[in-house]
Amino acid sequence: MSQAAKPLKSLPDLNFDTTRAPSPFSNEDHDAWRQTLRKWIEKEIMPYASQWDEAEEFPEELYKKASDVGLLRMGYPEQYGGIKEGIDHYHSIVTSEELARVGAGGINASLMVHGIGLPPIINIGSEEMKERIAPPVLDGDKHIALGITEPSGGSDVANIHTRAEDKGDYYLVNGSKMFITGGMRADYVTTAVRTGGEGTKGISLLLIEADMPGFSRTPLKKMGWWASDTAALYFDDVKVPKTNLIGTENNGFIGIMMNFNGERLGMAAGANAMARVCLEDAAAWARERTTFGKRLADHQVIRHKIADMYQRIQATQAYLEICAWRVAQGETPVADLSMLKVQATTTMEFCAREAMQILGGNGYLRGGRVERIYREVRVNAIGGGSEEIMRDLTARQLGL
Repeated sequence: MSQAAKPLKSLPDLNFDTTRAPSPFSNEDHDAWRQTLRKWIEKEIMPYASQWDEAEEFPEELYKKASDVGLLRMGYPEQYGGIKEGIDHYHSIVTSEELARVGAGGINASLMVHGIGLPPIINIGSEEMKERIAPPVLDGDKHIALGITEPSGGSDVANIHTRAEDKGDYYLVNGSKMFITGGMRADYVTTAVRTGGEGTKGISLLLIEADMPGFSRTPLKKMGWWASDTAALYFDDVKVPKTNLIGTENNGFIGIMMNFNGERLGMAAGANAMARVCLEDAAAWARERTTFGKRLADHQVIRHKIADMYQRIQATQAYLEICAWRVAQGETPVADLSMLKVQATTTMEFCAREAMQILGGNGYLRGGRVERIYREVRVNAIGGGSEEIMRDLTARQLGL
């Protein structure tokens, strides 16, 4: 038998770790964080992931535990309770990958939602606001969400309709937000509102607090991400003090865009890691399952499926590494970050489909990682900027 024709047993360690190419940018600190986080996740999340997904929620105390291990604090300034010194984008990639290994994106989305709600305050908020909001959020005692998407707008951030009228010492906010991750548990919502004219130059960011009169919300049922609380938010004559303005008036779009690049890098890392989960579980099943007198892994059609999954994962990982390196050098490679997200989510979709085919009926049963990931493909392809928006943004960046 030729080398190329040997069965997959020649690769005994085809798993989540061995299907990730060694990173030229990884160091001992990144490896140490991976081991610390993995140990915590295997104790605090993995045994309960299926149960929490079915329950459509996870325990409130998980936030506090995540804070204690450093998960919520990672990357934020020390003066507000964060862990910043020596932390870089590769620590964030490790975090996204290890959380994705659970195969239950809804838990990750709500647990880490402060990662999109808090940065605008840290980046452009007042010192008073940072000192008031950041510490309890990083401690896991309070929760913050990001309110951008509207029922009529989707990814069209420049055309939001929620309006904040200037009433002297406060804004009067009316409108609604849709598909807000963490919206039901949020104590604070970093909210995009229109304070000026049309387009991006008329958008501001306000910190709206959940106990303000006129604020209400309803939960939303979803195809995937069951354990994530997702909400529609409503603002009916909500009085928001001027001190809750994040940054300057009509300049909120900058704070929103600063968020997107980091979010897309993290989403890409998570999506590709979930593709690796699919490969791991599919390869394990192919070795165990016997059909027509031999293992699934010995059928050429199955071997080729696994090889194709491996190829796409490795290509995406290489793209992820170089994009992260460019961001670390101070670049803002919008086109590549946009296409990286598309590359990662299409890889995730391909691997989820192929893994489901290999697992067959076993993969279709609820409770397995591949089944959950299969349901979560679309939210990753849409959230943080849909594939269509990403492609169009890339074309514009390329001068077309």
